Amino acid sequence: MTKSTESRLRVIDSHTGGEPTRLIVAGGPVLAGSFHEQVTAFKTQHDRLRVALCTEPRASDICVGGLLLPPTEATLAAGILFFNNVGYLGMCGHGTIGLVTTLAWLGRLSPGVHRIETPVGIVTAELHPHGPVSVTNVASYRYAYRVQVHMPGHGLVTGDIAWGGNWFFICEDHHQMLHIDHIDRLVGFSTDLHQALIASGITGAHGAAIDHIELLGPADVGFDAKNFVLCPGKVYDRSACGTGTSARLACLVADGRWVEGQRYRVQSIIGSVLEGTVELINGEVIPTLTGQAWVTADSTVILDPDDPYCFGLK
Repeated sequence: MTKSTESRLRVIDSHTGGEPTRLIVAGGPVLAGSFHEQVTAFKTQHDRLRVALCTEPRASDICVGGLLLPPTEATLAAGILFFNNVGYLGMCGHGTIGLVTTLAWLGRLSPGVHRIETPVGIVTAELHPHGPVSVTNVASYRYAYRVQVHMPGHGLVTGDIAWGGNWFFICEDHHQMLHIDHIDRLVGFSTDLHQALIASGITGAHGAAIDHIELLGPADVGFDAKNFVLCPGKVYDRSACGTGTSARLACLVADGRWVEGQRYRVQSIIGSVLEGTVELINGEVIPTLTGQAWVTADSTVILDPDDPYCFGLK
């Protein structure tokens, strides 16, 4: 093998509340056209890079990857396409916090407000002077209230279907203990719930797949809730989930239980914290999420065509 036969990617790893993000910052495919044309080209022509970066042998299934895309207009700081072990994400709250932190670490962003293009719309992110990042997400809303689904072995479960940049089934009557010691049980229950939604034909708007399950439970003193979020690929979110928190805030507003400017503090299953507020603009719920990420690695990924597992184990 010679160096000319292998390709290399520069990636920056970070974590937000314990949830990792791996961002391609150099060496990725050259894509042309509009933002959405570039996204489509990556998905259809370069999907094996997603597999290479977010699955074994280079990563565990928990890893969320991101392809940094150049801004398509002067008012934008960047574009981003997030992906994981099984596919692509419309939006990723913890990943956007990681993106902004990474760009600041690279010297490409300064404290202030920056506009970022995502597949579901443009979001804004404010980098605060001492490291935290506040992401103002896309408009979020509750699509369906108190939807009932029968789970074999568990009985009837009720939850709301809501959009926060991804589709969520948000459930409080799950009768599960939200504690790190019960992770296997929580993953199993949430996987069964996800399968029951599919079997029952329950979807988001326009038949969109509900690919995230959010279980809510009581929190420690000083917090408003604790959550457990099962993401696509049967992995749980170590952070308190930015898009899930956005969806939850939309439900609280719809119930008349939350108002503009009121701070929502939610704990993840590992105890990390995300804060959220909402603003009502023209009748839409616009959530803002605040958290902090830390850069953990600056690495070169080597793609060797002679490696039988270069692009994953499957």
